[in-house]
Amino acid sequence: MAQHSSATDRSDSNHRIEENQDTGEGSTLRAAINAISDVVQNRPLPLREFDQIYMKTADMAMMAVFVAERFADQHIAFIGDGDAIALSVMHLLEQKLVKAGPKSIVVLDFDERIVNSITRFADKYQLSDRISAVLYNVYDPLPNQIVGSKDGFYTNPPWGQSNGGESVIAFMERGIEACVAGGHGAVVIADDPNAEWTYDVLLAVQRAAVREGFIVKEMVPEWHFYHLDDAPDLRSCAIVIKDVERKMRTSRGLTLARAKTFYGRESPLKFRYVRERETLNWGRASEETYELVPLETENG
Repeated sequence: MAQHSSATDRSDSNHRIEENQDTGEGSTLRAAINAISDVVQNRPLPLREFDQIYMKTADMAMMAVFVAERFADQHIAFIGDGDAIALSVMHLLEQKLVKAGPKSIVVLDFDERIVNSITRFADKYQLSDRISAVLYNVYDPLPNQIVGSKDGFYTNPPWGQSNGGESVIAFMERGIEACVAGGHGAVVIADDPNAEWTYDVLLAVQRAAVREGFIVKEMVPEWHFYHLDDAPDLRSCAIVIKDVERKMRTSRGLTLARAKTFYGRESPLKFRYVRERETLNWGRASEETYELVPLETENG
């Protein structure tokens, strides 16, 4: 039976940020929040058409602690990471705001803006030896060097409201394929008592995990909030799954049938990558988003 965590358990993530800090001047919860804000500032704007819906900042901090603890001293793969939890984990670890975390993280994402933002941040904060990013789409088999090479995985995929959870299952399968025998993973997925479809998807995802020889070891329900205009109260949970069959796996691309409903019944997977357009003003507002109005002069 899966371990079911309570609201008290969720709040413990906040306490552990505070407990893991030194007692010296400036070592407060503010330091952790500021560290996460560094990551948020670096994050590209979301593309709603690809279900890039970003987690709110406080929940990012708690999720980063959750991931750091459960994957401490391990090599892990992130299958997609628009939220930038991977950078949050490593930044908190480097700033000594958490006591332990992964040895290394590789992020696989189809959005080159996300891949490049990770590379830039890692270079700026001297994290390049511990975190890297690869341009990759889950439609394709995993790169050979990733298959069966990681202790665990993390994913927060499109939630599958109108495809029965198939998009979640696809991302989870890629994470499972990345793992060594006996590996484990964390899946973030919609979980809201006011949205019945979330329970249908949760059931489908857990059944798919069992088919792969994984069991649900832990669940933190109804946890995170998102910047989602049309459903601002929709929440997600985190489930931790564990490989008990301990078998090696291969990686296969998605079938065309699964790709046709990847983002929903009427929303197929049509694009392999999002490419980043080069700019000389990275980190600044695009000139397409604002207009400068000069002061009026005496001469008009």
